[in-house]
Parts: sequence; structure tokens; C-alpha cells
Amino acid sequence: MNPKWPKDRVMDETCWSDIEYCKANNQWYCVSKTVAEAEAWEYANKTGLNVVTLCPTLVFGPMLQHATNASSLALVKILREGYEETENNLRKIVDVRDVAEALKLVYEKPEAEGRYLCTAHAIKNRDLVQTLKEIYPNYNYPKSFKDGGNMSEVSSEKLQRLGWKYRPLKETLVDSVENYKQAGLLHD
Repeated sequence: MNPKWPKDRVMDETCWSDIEYCKANNQWYCVSKTVAEAEAWEYANKTGLNVVTLCPTLVFGPMLQHATNASSLALVKILREGYEETENNLRKIVDVRDVAEALKLVYEKPEAEGRYLCTAHAIKNRDLVQTLKEIYPNYNYPKSFKDGGNMSEVSSEKLQRLGWKYRPLKETLVDSVENYKQAGLLHD
């Protein structure tokens, strides 16, 4: 989250979240991840430790646990809350299984270095809901959408150059919803 990042510039590994902005907007998860990564880089610079970081965007996909995490909850709420109105923000989504593959890739490839952004799909909320409705028409979806902020695109080009690939969005959505149903978070 960095409101100072130029809107017409694709976010890449040089973009860091603005900690003060995140604090002011109660984005504590973002603050903790950014501070932790900055500390890791500071330690690496002091000690010469070879650090590689992977920064995933909104992570969907099958859960191993039975309780929702923040990412899963975002999708569950779209499916069952029936909001009268929600912002038509750009969602940057990656499948948890693709994140695991990316972690394995940067661990195993000796040429891996620095930061890697990990995202697969950029989709507006309205389009995400429409895609979900085509597959699962009976959930309680948001009824209308208001303009959301124009957020920059995010690129995983550096990670893809290492050989990373990701699965189709529909596969991620179906596997997520089916897993959430099995966990008792959603019902038909």
C-alpha cells in the first residue's frame, strides 16, 4: 500500500508499502509484513546473509486450517454478506498453491536474488463477482458497486523470468469455494 506510487506505473520490486500510511489506515497486517521484511534486509546488509523475499498479494485457494484467515475471509464475505454496495477496487489475487511453488522456486534457483512480487490476476470486484455468479449463482453477492480507487497494477515479471507459472483464476475460485464449503464456512 503506497499512495505515493505513480498510478500509471506498474508496481514492481522497487515499490514498498508506506508504513505511515498503513498505520494511519489501520492496516496493521501490512505494517507488520513491511517492517519484518525491512528488518530482514537490514540484517542481511549487516551480516552478508543472502536473503530472498517473496511478497504475495491477496492469497486465495484451499486452506489447510479450518478457521478463516484475512485473505480467505475477503472471498467468504463477497459470497455471503450481500452488501448493498461495495467498492469496485482492483483485486490482485494469487493462489496459495502458486505461492508455495514460487517459494520452492526461489529456494531452489541459485540465481534467485532480492525481492519478488507474487501475483497472478488483477480483477475489479464487479468482474470477480460476475465470474463467481457464473459458477455459483445462489450466493448473497454485493448488489451494487461504487468507484474504487485507481490502484496500480502489480507485476510478477521478475518471478516469471525464473520460471514461475500460475493457474487460471477460475480454478483458484472453484477450489477456494469448494474448500470453504467443506470447512463449513459456506453452504450451498
